[in-house]
Amino acid sequence: MIGLFMNQSSYENDIRALIMAFFPGEKIVLNGEEADHTVRVIFSRDNVKIDLEQDGKLLSSAEGAFDCSDYREGKNSLKRVLYDCLIQYKEKALPWGTLTGIRPTKIAMGLLNAGMSDEEMYDYFKKEYYLSDEKFRLCTRVAKNESRVLKDLDFEHTYSVYVGIPFCPTICAYCSFSSFPLSVWKKRVGDYLEALFKELDYLGQALAGREPLTLYMGGGTPTSLTASQMDRLLGKLGEIFDFSKIREITIEAGRPDSITKDKLKVIRSYGIDRISINPQTMKQETLDIIGRRHTVEQIREAFTLARGEGFGNINMDLIAGLPGETPEDMAATLEQIQALGPDSMTVHSLAIKRAAYMNKNREQFAPTPQEQVNAMIGLSFESAVKMGMEPYYLYRQKNIAGNLENVGYARPGKEGLYNILIMEEKQSIIAAGAGGATKIVIPGENRIERIENVKNVKDYIERIDEMIQRKKRFDIHGKKPQ
Repeated sequence: MIGLFMNQSSYENDIRALIMAFFPGEKIVLNGEEADHTVRVIFSRDNVKIDLEQDGKLLSSAEGAFDCSDYREGKNSLKRVLYDCLIQYKEKALPWGTLTGIRPTKIAMGLLNAGMSDEEMYDYFKKEYYLSDEKFRLCTRVAKNESRVLKDLDFEHTYSVYVGIPFCPTICAYCSFSSFPLSVWKKRVGDYLEALFKELDYLGQALAGREPLTLYMGGGTPTSLTASQMDRLLGKLGEIFDFSKIREITIEAGRPDSITKDKLKVIRSYGIDRISINPQTMKQETLDIIGRRHTVEQIREAFTLARGEGFGNINMDLIAGLPGETPEDMAATLEQIQALGPDSMTVHSLAIKRAAYMNKNREQFAPTPQEQVNAMIGLSFESAVKMGMEPYYLYRQKNIAGNLENVGYARPGKEGLYNILIMEEKQSIIAAGAGGATKIVIPGENRIERIENVKNVKDYIERIDEMIQRKKRFDIHGKKPQ
C-alpha cells in the first residue's frame, strides 16, 4: 500500500496514474498512515517538491518549477518531477516515460499536423514526456499510418455507429466489459433485441440526412446470437443504415465456440467482409485457466470456416502477459497465427480491471514479469512485420501489464477504420445497446460529449425509453436542441 499526501488536491488522478505505473498492483490511499511507502507532494506558488519515504526514512526526492496557470503545462511539469523522484528509487525507466493517458498517438498526430519534422518530434517527446526511443518510433509510425488511412475523409458530414451485443458463451477471467453469460440470459435475448431495435429506430430518425462511415458490432460476443437472431439484427440495421454506402462494417466473432457456418453465411449475405476471431493465445492450458471454454483446434476450424465462406478481412486478437505464459509460449502462438494468415492482428498487453475475476482473485494468478511482457510485445511486432503488417492504431489502459500498450497491425488496405476513429476522436460515434458509450464531437470546440447507456441487460431493457431520452439532448452536430 502507498500513502499519498498532498497539500492541495490538484492533479491527484495524474499523480496516482504515474505512481501506479512504477508500483503496479499497489493500492494507493490518500493520507494512508499505515502504508508501506509514502509519497508526499508539496505545492508552493511556483514550485513542487516530491518525497518518497518508507517508515519515515527518505528514499528519494525531486523538486522543480510548477506553473498552475496552464493546466496542461502544470500537469506535464508535475509528472516530470514525480518521475524524477520515483526513478531514483526504482532505478528503472518506464517505456512510455511520464505518459499515462490512453491515446499517446493523438499527441503525435497533433505534431504531424503542425508540420513538425521527425527530429523536432523526437526532441519534443524526450523533453516533455521522457519517452523511450522504442516507443517514440512506434508512436510516430502509428500516427503516420493513421494519417494515411484518414486522409481526405469527411468527418464533419458523417458519423460512425457502434452496436453492442453484451452476451458471451462464458465470461473470461480478465474481462470487465459489458458481458453476460448466454446460459443465464438466453431467455432475455429476444427482449434485448426488441429494446435495441427501438433505440436503433430512434437513431435512424435522429441521424436522417447524414451517412454513416463505419459500423462496428461488438460486445460481448455478437456471434452468441443464433443465425436467425443475427439475420433479424442485420436486417434491421440494413433498413436504417444503407449498407451500400458504409465504408466499413465489422462484426466481432471473438469466441471461436460461438461461430457456426450458418451464422457466417448470414453475415456474408449482407455483404459484410470484416470479422474478428480472437484466440488470445494458442496454448490450451492458458485457455482453460482464463475460462475460454474452447480448444485451440476450434480456433483453427473457425478461421478456416470463415475463409471458406469468403471472408477476406479477418482480424485476430492476442494477449501478452496471460497467467503462466512465457515469451516462448508467445512465440509458439505467433507461429501458429502466422500459419493461419490473418489480415490484421491486435496484440493487447494484459490489463486487469477492477471488476474482473482475475482482480478479485489475485492470489490465483501470478503476474508475468515486466521483462517477459516486454519480450512478448517485441516478438509480436517482429511477427506482424513478417506477415506484411504495419502498426496502424495504438492505445493504452490502466493497470496494463509492463506499462505497455495495445497495438493493431494490418496488411495495407486491411486496417480497421473504426479502430482509428475511436482512438483519434475525430468523428462522432453513436452507440446503441447495453454498455454503449456515444461520443459526440463538438465542432470547433475541441470537446466531446459522452452519453452512456446502462450496462446491465435487465436495466437496458426496462429503461430503453430513458436511454433514448439521454440522446435527445444533442443532435449529430453536437449542438443542444433549441
